[in-house]
Amino acid sequence: MSLSILLVDDSKIVRKVIAKELPIIFRDQELKLTEATNGEEALTYLFANNYDLVFLDLTMPVKTGYEVLEALKEKGVRANIIVLTADIQPDAEKIVRELGAIGYIKKERPFNTNPLMKILQDTGML
Repeated sequence: MSLSILLVDDSKIVRKVIAKELPIIFRDQELKLTEATNGEEALTYLFANNYDLVFLDLTMPVKTGYEVLEALKEKGVRANIIVLTADIQPDAEKIVRELGAIGYIKKERPFNTNPLMKILQDTGML
């Protein structure tokens, strides 16, 4: 069985780093990865497909991650969304959790998989 993942980030570098880590994290599963570069593209994918896991940046062109979460909540679309962001607003984590995100991770260099692994274990996805 494959794991369907949507990776939404306007940074090609971030998408590349995350995409490289996913097979290591989910080493026992086949992955089907779809990438989106902005919130509008993400919504198009999310309204048309079911994903097992979504990684969502907050600060993007066209539509922000906040707008994506709001649109999904408004339409009643449930998804396992982990926000992965460099957003430094003090209330960002509280806001995205209220909008339905299952996790919130600050982007770091180099990318640290420990917070992601904890969220995945806590939610039973790993």
